[in-house]
Amino acid sequence: MVSLTAADSPANAPGTHPPAPPAPRIVGIGASAGGLAALEQFLAGVPAHSSLAYVVVQHLDPTHKALLPELLQRVTDMPVHEAQHNMAIRPDCVYVIPPNTELSVAKGLLQLAAPSEPRGLRLPINVLFSSLAGALGERAIGVVLSGMGSDGTLGLQAIKAVGGLTLVQQPDSAQFDAMPRNAVAAACADIIASAAELPDRIMACIAQAQDPALAVSHGDGAGREVAPLQRIFRLLQRRTRHDFSLYKPSTLHRRIERRIAIHGQETLSSYADFLQENDHEIDLLFKELLIGVTRFFRDAPVWAHLAEVALPALLKDRATEPELRAWIVGCSTGEEAYSLAMVFKELVQQDDTFRDFSLQIFASDLSPDAVATARRGRYPASIKEQLSKQRLARFFVAHENGYQINSSIRDMVLFAEQDVVLDPPFTKLDIISCRNLLIYFDASLQRRLIPLFHYSLRKGGMLVLGSAETTEPFNHLFTPLSPRLRLYRREDDAPSGGLDFMMNSFPPLSTSLAENALESALESALENTMPNDSVTPVNNLQAAADHVLLQVYAPAAVLITGDGDILYINGRTGKYLEPAAGKANWNFHAMARDGLRAPIAVAIKEAQTHSEPLHLYGLRVALPGGGSQGVDVTVQALREPTALRGATMIVFRDEYRTTVAERGSETEITIEATHEAALQECRNEIHDLREEARASRQELQSANEELQSTNEELTTSKEEMQSMNEELQTINAEMQTKLDDLALAQSDMKNLLNSIEIAILFLDKELHVRRYTDRTAKLVNIRENDIGRPLSDLTTQLDYPEMHADAREAMRTLTFSEKQIRATGDRWFAIRIIPYYRVENVVDGVVITFVEITETKELEQALRRDLET
Repeated sequence: MVSLTAADSPANAPGTHPPAPPAPRIVGIGASAGGLAALEQFLAGVPAHSSLAYVVVQHLDPTHKALLPELLQRVTDMPVHEAQHNMAIRPDCVYVIPPNTELSVAKGLLQLAAPSEPRGLRLPINVLFSSLAGALGERAIGVVLSGMGSDGTLGLQAIKAVGGLTLVQQPDSAQFDAMPRNAVAAACADIIASAAELPDRIMACIAQAQDPALAVSHGDGAGREVAPLQRIFRLLQRRTRHDFSLYKPSTLHRRIERRIAIHGQETLSSYADFLQENDHEIDLLFKELLIGVTRFFRDAPVWAHLAEVALPALLKDRATEPELRAWIVGCSTGEEAYSLAMVFKELVQQDDTFRDFSLQIFASDLSPDAVATARRGRYPASIKEQLSKQRLARFFVAHENGYQINSSIRDMVLFAEQDVVLDPPFTKLDIISCRNLLIYFDASLQRRLIPLFHYSLRKGGMLVLGSAETTEPFNHLFTPLSPRLRLYRREDDAPSGGLDFMMNSFPPLSTSLAENALESALESALENTMPNDSVTPVNNLQAAADHVLLQVYAPAAVLITGDGDILYINGRTGKYLEPAAGKANWNFHAMARDGLRAPIAVAIKEAQTHSEPLHLYGLRVALPGGGSQGVDVTVQALREPTALRGATMIVFRDEYRTTVAERGSETEITIEATHEAALQECRNEIHDLREEARASRQELQSANEELQSTNEELTTSKEEMQSMNEELQTINAEMQTKLDDLALAQSDMKNLLNSIEIAILFLDKELHVRRYTDRTAKLVNIRENDIGRPLSDLTTQLDYPEMHADAREAMRTLTFSEKQIRATGDRWFAIRIIPYYRVENVVDGVVITFVEITETKELEQALRRDLET
């Protein structure tokens, strides 16, 4: 990664002021249950002067004050602060999220906000990571540690998408491994290691990225690294067939530099050597270069304009051609394609004038993993942040780990792996959405794709681009519908080059490559209509051309198995077949329209015993727009070739009048009216049962959603309680240590006092016994169970009835009292009463010491007698 030192900066030229120090790189750390120990291990491993700032987000109980800053301060010399709104971020500091807030970063400042979701649905780690991705781009660093749930995964994906560094705690080393495992499963972790090892890995990546020896050349003056870079492109093309040499260099360089730093390579050339011997790393680099940033209804104003203005206008313009086609270029994991399907579905259901319209969406992407994810239509629970509750309930089904797109939306979209640079485009389109893809291509490639989109659109078709993309330098091909939102209408009279343009738009291919490209296109077209992958590949151009002619001019037909499963569809069968409601079902008997299902079912059985085809004349089928159509059907059981043995071909032809003589000896089957009535009755019963099942399913879905919501709340509460429990356990361990120290100190004090053989009595503020030495018991009648008894209740061997009053006076006046008192046995004691002061200089009782002075008194008396004599 190319960087300038302060000395190299032009701003430091003589006579100029030095620039302000750059904002520190920020490490976002997310943790939940089991996170305290992991955070302590992480921060303990951070070097003293890393020049990084650390922002910690943990799932905390919103109703209790967190002790996390105090606990983390014990393991690091860096100052640990509880985050405050608009607090400046300084290097070598740790900032901890307060309870019941969302923490984000913007313009070098911490931003606090009230949670946007109710308790149980909050994902504060995703909030922090997403803000880091937006604020810092490739300088962002995200770390996911121990925790339950999946919070942090989407945030790491956002950081990875902008070229930042993502790290995850090794799941086996985490106390709760759900969060790390989710992040690893989503393939968004650059580095996976134990919490204690992660700081060193971060510092190593930063150091290597800043090493000029690793910088990929961006200009003409560093030609020594161009050869390794081209070698990397060739390795990628050989492995994946995709050529990245026409992509914008800046994006590619950042991604390659990240991989170099992660693997600790010293130079670009050594990394190219590493790729040469490691196909798995080529696959990882390919995925790295294809990272897509997407979400449902991304850029809300664009979708609002589409739903309210652009799409209704397009439908009104297509009043006589209600079957629309759309192409989502670079669909990633499918969110944008499904968003368009949802908007269209809402529009046609809200406005009766659009009820007869249909939309077929083709969605393509370069990444096979992204296309596979899009086809599954399963998304994590975090999509709740992107969708309204109404859309979530209407178009998705909740499951334990997230949501599944409804079949009504899923069936509107056909996904395909396609390279828009190399592969033939979809054509006769009404809508093309290519958002935030052109920004990754260089100018020459952009100049080829804009005319390509114009060619692929029908008259009046609509083009949707990303916020940083325009149609320049081909503004004459499109008219802006909303320049700010990057919506354009195809300019029908503008020349785009036609077929000559198509012939010259793509890199030259050899004949074999051209055949392969056409075969791929034809196979993709077949995949759009076939339910499985059992497709015989087209062998050559002649066969491909024959195949296309059959598709266009041959009558509508289907090939089915003995069980009725559809193997192959030819022509336009929409008038005769329709997808069944509910789960996708490619069985002919489920898809045949009313009026065809029963007669053809009988004919299929009869055809198994006939060698010649059977013909059904004058069947009536209900049309989607209302009314009915006469249909002639031919059914033939196939016995040759061997590959098709057991299959049945069904051919549909719109009715035309023929005479009996013209029909000749053709076999005709008629269905008795009574039989049809019985079948109709059965169909009615099945319909009623389906309605009951649908109502029951809706009730179960509602109950499931409520249970899901309750479960999420309980899971969140469990995480918060686990975090609090960890704090309390840590505090309890500290308190236990202090208690052990205190017990030891008490033992030391007791032994010390007993060793000096002085009677000492400790009294509290109420002059009740608090503690005494063993020697005191020989002078005052006191036992162990007398602790807490008033001094006035005790009897002594002293002739000192004023002791209680003197003790109270000493505590009141804060002065000491000292007297010599006679005891039984003609003994004397010096009794001293002083106030008892705590460490904080607060009086909390008195201390009475009894020092025997009998020998001193006897000597004093002897001296007096000697003086008197």
